[in-house]
Amino acid sequence: MKKVATSSRPLASKKADPSSLSRGFRVCAHWLSQAVGSPIAFLLALSTVGVWAVLGPVFHFSDTWQLVINTGTTIITFLMVFLIQNTQNRDTKALHLKLDELLRGVAGARTSLVDLEDLSDEELDRLQREFERIRGRGEGK
Repeated sequence: MKKVATSSRPLASKKADPSSLSRGFRVCAHWLSQAVGSPIAFLLALSTVGVWAVLGPVFHFSDTWQLVINTGTTIITFLMVFLIQNTQNRDTKALHLKLDELLRGVAGARTSLVDLEDLSDEELDRLQREFERIRGRGEGK
């Protein structure tokens, strides 16, 4: 494998984000994604559901008793969608940038593949078929 020379350019500073709201959201979203993805958060959620279930007979399984869990889970789910989407977008962007850097640094690599995410579904399907044909030829060796 060919060794690729590293760039002498410094990486972008983490403080380059001009918007304090955007930076604040990023920091908060990162912290929350770490917190809610932990075993402790899962146990807390499981405990909450357990307490709610145990209280069912106390409240005679009333509409209010059901409304409490439904409202709580709906609100949490609604907010988590935005948190998950933000985290997924950041991870995808970082992964694309890393792959783009590798494509640009490897001799003979097709740099036209750098912006694949901008292609139409039909163009992506065509490219996928092309790679499947290439893979099929490689397996016969």
